[in-house]
Amino acid sequence: MKQVLKGFKGFLFDLNGTMIDDMAYHVKAWTRILNDDLRAGLDYPAVKAQMYGKNSELLVRVFGADRFTPEEMDNIGMQKERAYQEAYRPALKLIDGLPALLNEARLAGIKMAIGSAAIPFNIDFVLDNLDIRAYFDTIVSADDVAVSKPNPEVYLVCAAQLGLAAADCVVFEDAPKGVEAAAAAGMKAIVLLTLHSRDEFDAYDNVLAFVNNYTELE
Repeated sequence: MKQVLKGFKGFLFDLNGTMIDDMAYHVKAWTRILNDDLRAGLDYPAVKAQMYGKNSELLVRVFGADRFTPEEMDNIGMQKERAYQEAYRPALKLIDGLPALLNEARLAGIKMAIGSAAIPFNIDFVLDNLDIRAYFDTIVSADDVAVSKPNPEVYLVCAAQLGLAAADCVVFEDAPKGVEAAAAAGMKAIVLLTLHSRDEFDAYDNVLAFVNNYTELE
């Protein structure tokens, strides 16, 4: 096992931008819907800054709580997810080094979970097309928590379902809000620099390593 990961009994993975390098596709899909369809008038950095949490939470942050009904937000979210999947499908693959890490962790008896703000529609898209569902002991999606990251609920639920203490788990994340959630849960984090730059994580002291892909873990 990689030196930085030794001692941990559970690996908790965010999905988008952490297991697959797809966040640019999410930003592009949201940019089109927010600006072309909904006339939000947001530039790229403003859309990028919203890339965390549930789709409904994003829409409330941008437009306020009274703009859309829950049903309308669900429909907008599904429209965005279908556009994202269609665009990203030809490029769908795990980030370099992750297949080897998953195999090594399974052989070492480490429990693994996914804790994501994605809906099951997107999680299934990744797990089933890449045939990796069997690696994970539990999956916690947007539908399984009341509030998304930076609230720590998703990672605390993952740890509880694995039967592990928070301190025994390490979180793999790509977003500052995700690292904040890990910190609030009492967990260390490994950061994948797929969308955000290293300086965007300066506020957090729970980061063990920054890597571009899993081959860089030492």
